[in-house]
Amino acid sequence: MTEGRRIRVRGQVQGVGFRPFVWQLATRMGLSGDVLNDGEGVLIRVAGADLDSFEAALRHEAPPLARVDAVESVSHRFATAPQGFVITASRGGAAQTGVVPDAATCPDCLAEILDPSQRRFGYAFTNCTHCGPRFSILQGLPYDRAQTSMAAFRMCADCAAEYSNPSDRRFHAQPIACPACGPRLWLEVGGEEITGSPLAEAAARLQAGEILAIKGLGGFHLACDAQNTAAVSLLRARKRRPAKPFALMGTLPMVAAHAQIGTAEAAALAGPSAPIVLLSRKPSPLAQGIAPGLAVLGWMLPYTPLHHLLLGAFGGPLVMTSGNLSGEPQATGNREAVERLGHIADAYVMHDREIARRLDDSVERITPQGRIALRRARGLAPGTLPLPPGFEDAPEIVAYGGQMKAAICLLKGGQALLSHHLGDLDDALTWAEFQRADADYAALFDHRPTLAACDLNPDYRASRFAAGRGLPAVQVQHHHAHLAACLADNLWPLEAGPVVGIILDGLGLGDDSTFWGGEVLIGDYRGFTRVAALSPAPLIGGDMAAVEPWRNLLARLDQAGLGGLMDNLYPDLPLGLLRQAARSGVNAPPSSSMGRLFDAFAAAVGVAPGRQSHEGEAAMRLEALAAEATGEVAPYPLTAGARIDPSPLFRAWADDRLAGVPPARMAARFHAGVAQAFADSARQLVASGTAKAVALSGGCFQNARLLAATLRALDGVPVMIHRATPPNDGSLALGQALVAAARSL
Repeated sequence: MTEGRRIRVRGQVQGVGFRPFVWQLATRMGLSGDVLNDGEGVLIRVAGADLDSFEAALRHEAPPLARVDAVESVSHRFATAPQGFVITASRGGAAQTGVVPDAATCPDCLAEILDPSQRRFGYAFTNCTHCGPRFSILQGLPYDRAQTSMAAFRMCADCAAEYSNPSDRRFHAQPIACPACGPRLWLEVGGEEITGSPLAEAAARLQAGEILAIKGLGGFHLACDAQNTAAVSLLRARKRRPAKPFALMGTLPMVAAHAQIGTAEAAALAGPSAPIVLLSRKPSPLAQGIAPGLAVLGWMLPYTPLHHLLLGAFGGPLVMTSGNLSGEPQATGNREAVERLGHIADAYVMHDREIARRLDDSVERITPQGRIALRRARGLAPGTLPLPPGFEDAPEIVAYGGQMKAAICLLKGGQALLSHHLGDLDDALTWAEFQRADADYAALFDHRPTLAACDLNPDYRASRFAAGRGLPAVQVQHHHAHLAACLADNLWPLEAGPVVGIILDGLGLGDDSTFWGGEVLIGDYRGFTRVAALSPAPLIGGDMAAVEPWRNLLARLDQAGLGGLMDNLYPDLPLGLLRQAARSGVNAPPSSSMGRLFDAFAAAVGVAPGRQSHEGEAAMRLEALAAEATGEVAPYPLTAGARIDPSPLFRAWADDRLAGVPPARMAARFHAGVAQAFADSARQLVASGTAKAVALSGGCFQNARLLAATLRALDGVPVMIHRATPPNDGSLALGQALVAAARSL
């Protein structure tokens, strides 16, 4: 018998070169034994001297893409003394390990595809253990080639030699490929493959003003020349996307020529997740139609070899927006793309590697408080999140989020797995994708929930789906879920006590059956009390109030005694009929929505469209307008108390209007006034000892100016904000899961 240790490493440790790292470490330290992947992570059996140092190195010297959550060891006896250290075949078993998100091309692989002396020169599918597709090609655990869409490609002798060599950076890189044996690229027009270099042909067509559908990691993009005004306008018309901003792709020098980049922005752009990062725009020759009326642009760097090669051939920045008709999920299959994008794209850049999972691009914003995720998708999902202290014994739970920005959350083994962004469930194709994702995640992670959590609103498709699961269902009020998600993001312990939640968003059903959206709550994971809220106003026309911002201005000006001003601003609208509807309550439910207040003020200063083409359009324009203000601004007043009334704000605005105050200054005063009013309410609750800290959540806190103003107004008070999870509805499922878990413990 030989004494040694059996070491279990948990976390994001498959598909990141962890086994060759262990092999190299053990070989260097003169240890013997073996290492393998299984459903729980990485399992090591090892014998030799100084095993304590070996265990410490597993955590502190791990590969770049690895995340080690736990290193657990017990004594182990070898029946016969092991000879040397070997990597053995993977085993199946219950899936407990983290799955690695797709990772952007690493510097070594980029150097290879640009070097004519390398056999992967110009090859669009080059990757290694430090980069390349992971989640987008994964079909099952353990993460091995046979469990991915690369199983269809038989390795050539050269790739096989790299794959089997523990000292090579491609050792067991499951997507390993080269021009001799891997996926191939082609350009297709009208169902016919075009001969010649697909990338050179694609670049020529983009330079000629065409729109191309390009197959990437998680789906197709639609691309055009970002400096060609006619091409951008044509893309908007064909995609039926009048105003929602387009994402852009460029090299770091290209981005720097068109946008303001600091150290934090550059780090976010160039990291393994390679998200879209919102950046302040510079004066430049970019087409104005890329982001009409906005001060920021969404930029990403090329994150696959295909993107690097295409940008190199084209020589300039590209619009790179999701390959779909506005509101639908992006296309992933070649034939699907032809069928769904045929009226948009002039040509297609195709490849024959199957996309196992539809993934949008992630979106982040850099604030003075650091990076904030606005959309968790490619590069971030399905990275797991640790549960706060006190949730160690939480049961397996599935939570289904809301109707907008849908995502699913699984609790298992002390971790939360928040799915990739799925979209708005009003769309039939997105709804089908949501149902597929539920089955996909359950199978992939061997998840057997005992509870299903959902929103309080029974009309949400996600809520109806949860009710039909055949599991005990836990309904969670919308804004309580926002609060719990922010607490979870900050690892606030289960028993740490109550906090004040400032929750500002569009709409959510309250526990009084009215629609909330501008809330001050006191609570924790288990429950909450509503202590203050924005004074309600009627949503005149019901759902139309979210589409036509002037309807909300009508409601707020009438409340402020400024109805005559509304008549002067909008003389051609049927205001009398709408006022009658508001008085009678016919299709005009009351709501404390902060989102609708932003719409109202955007209409007041003239930046709101008559009809919004996408969620948040008016509010985004209002934020952009406020950025033009210079110097200090005094906040507009709002009445404090249990009802935070904006009527004084509108009366002060009316005075400013008469005085000729610039609209940008009005917009800045609006942001400051809203922030001050809600911060004052929260500050009092913390100062009195009623709560220990403040949590900021809800889609309105995607607005960097509002977030910064609120934090300034709360200076000296402990404040939690979202970082790893979105403040918008994309994190609702996480909050629901934690509330359900807290109530079960």
